[in-house]
Amino acid sequence: MKALIALEDGTVYEGNSFTGSGEAVGEIVFNTSMSGYQEILTDPSYTGQIITMTYPLIGNYGINPEDMESVAVHPKAFLVKEYNAIPSNFRSRKSLADFLNEYGVLGVDGFDTRALVRHIRTKGAMKGVVSTEVLNKDALVEKARSWSGLVGQDMVKLVSCSEPYGWVNNQPAPGSDVFHRSDTDGKFKVVAFDFGIKYNQIRILQDKGCVVQVVPATTDADTVLGMNPDGIFLSNGPGDPEGVEGVVDTLKVLLGKRPMFGICLGHQMLGLAYGGSTYKLKFGHRGGNQPVKDLLTGKVEITSQNHGFCVDMDSIDPEEVELTHLNLNDDSCEGMRHKKHPAFSVQYHPEHAPGPHDAEYLFDRFIDLMKAHTN
Repeated sequence: MKALIALEDGTVYEGNSFTGSGEAVGEIVFNTSMSGYQEILTDPSYTGQIITMTYPLIGNYGINPEDMESVAVHPKAFLVKEYNAIPSNFRSRKSLADFLNEYGVLGVDGFDTRALVRHIRTKGAMKGVVSTEVLNKDALVEKARSWSGLVGQDMVKLVSCSEPYGWVNNQPAPGSDVFHRSDTDGKFKVVAFDFGIKYNQIRILQDKGCVVQVVPATTDADTVLGMNPDGIFLSNGPGDPEGVEGVVDTLKVLLGKRPMFGICLGHQMLGLAYGGSTYKLKFGHRGGNQPVKDLLTGKVEITSQNHGFCVDMDSIDPEEVELTHLNLNDDSCEGMRHKKHPAFSVQYHPEHAPGPHDAEYLFDRFIDLMKAHTN
């Protein structure tokens, strides 16, 4: 089935839908990972976006229930060079097309993804429309231009949990009493803000001896402190950090009360709580091959990333906060640490899923910080 991909600048590509009819509007971005498409599709940080994979063959190992990073598929559409309709892997339970259809996500292949990615790298990420229903190029370009976009929008409210939950048998377990259950003695108690959390963040914290209570993004500071946690974790999430309502004020109250560790959007929200600002990157960092230097140790790690916004370190008082990690491709901020309060954060994804495991040590840093501040 013929499909058109129209960008707001008037560029149009022609491909074929491998999921049937449909239409999607979103910000068109690209991901450079060679595998891990299921984890990418179930990452809530992609809410409001249309993903283009740079690796040419996608779908070859199928889909399985163990690799879900959330309860749903979040991108509006999925664009690939060549879709493999016959997966071959002992873990596979269904095809990628069946998976996308299950969640109503449009899949398109059969076009030059290299040309699209190069165009985005040159011109920047932009609004776009993917459609099998409207094949008038001018109409689709106008529809892309008229979309509101991600800047200034609160996308977190679309993906954050509505009720607190814990983690039992490798899946969410409803309830706000996780810390009071019988198997929590001797373990660090962590409250995790769900801005669009990936399940592997919870899994790693649990594997390292923590009990995790996940709470909605709108949870107030008094409620969090009333749980008496040993630490506070700020998850990843979608969209513009400056568009998220209420969270920065909450973090300002919590800062210094408990050790804090932020990832991705959580890192950006901490930057705003420190009094700084954020800005939109030209085309963002998305993929499992981003080089980052840890300025505290001098080591370089290859990281998994997914973000389109960045903390402006020039907007933050250097007497209060120091840069700890640097992106070696463009020198942007990848991590920071508060000098007076037990709080640190990184822009990338140390929980991988997908991607290299180089940065998993950051969870140990968080645990060490909780140990140092435990009464």
